[in-house]
Amino acid sequence: MKIVIFGAGGVGGYFGGKLVNQENEVTFIARGKHLEAIKHKGLQVKSIDGDFTVYPKVTDDISTISNPDLIILGVKSWQITEVAKLIKPILGKNTMVLPLQNGADNADKLLSVLPKRNVLVGLCRIVSKVEDYGVINHFAFKPEIVFGEYDNQLTNRIKKVKKVFDVAGFSNTISKDIHLDVWKKYLFIATISGIASLTRQVFGMWKKDEVLRKIMIDTANEIVKIANAKGINLSQKNIQKTMDSFDKTRYNTTASMQRDIMEGKPSELENFNGYIVEQGKLLGISTPINSFIYHSLLPQENIAREKG
Repeated sequence: MKIVIFGAGGVGGYFGGKLVNQENEVTFIARGKHLEAIKHKGLQVKSIDGDFTVYPKVTDDISTISNPDLIILGVKSWQITEVAKLIKPILGKNTMVLPLQNGADNADKLLSVLPKRNVLVGLCRIVSKVEDYGVINHFAFKPEIVFGEYDNQLTNRIKKVKKVFDVAGFSNTISKDIHLDVWKKYLFIATISGIASLTRQVFGMWKKDEVLRKIMIDTANEIVKIANAKGINLSQKNIQKTMDSFDKTRYNTTASMQRDIMEGKPSELENFNGYIVEQGKLLGISTPINSFIYHSLLPQENIAREKG
């Protein structure tokens, strides 16, 4: 399969690196010093499942690629629309675009730019980051990709993608209800990321705080109300699973949005708590907890975007 990995960060670097190890034609889209390091030294992946180094094709010029079979998007959710515009000229009729970002509406963002025939829906589970130029560190969680067609049909092309992922050797699942699965992950990440970004402490420092726990549950309840209004069947059971999963996290765990905010980088604030606030206004649903979190973090987010 002819595969493009757009974004060689913690997500794209890990899964793309695994795909390079097999008989696929894989090209990474990267930039700057990260691109130069991969070009000259290869892509090094440090992983709790075993370290490896691959030597893929890498470029910062998307126009050098034509008619790929699969494009995996490893960028941040707030970059999706712009990336869709960049890749649109190289898409063939049968090219599949698979977004793996955190967030509830990534596929819909793609559909605002790309033909429906090109868009898949997906999510991934992994805790990883760029440790250095050309170096990816996967330091927690068993990596997995969950994916499907927008209408949940079990098509031949979806089966083909699964075979490629199986050979690459990472866990993957064709979802029976991909939109519900996306929202389940979104419920977890959006519930935790806001509070983590406000406390700026590892999870173990505040996970036993009953006041913060109540705020998290209230945050999650607002998210469930928005999901239900949009036809997504989240429930109180999903909130309990979110809290159970949070309780099982390691003491020193941090959230990706938290790390970006603490480092002064643009974050996924708009796509997490900001999205719930926006949808609440559109749907006539009150979201006071998400609104407080969003507006408390927004000033620093604006500064980061002005710099970035």
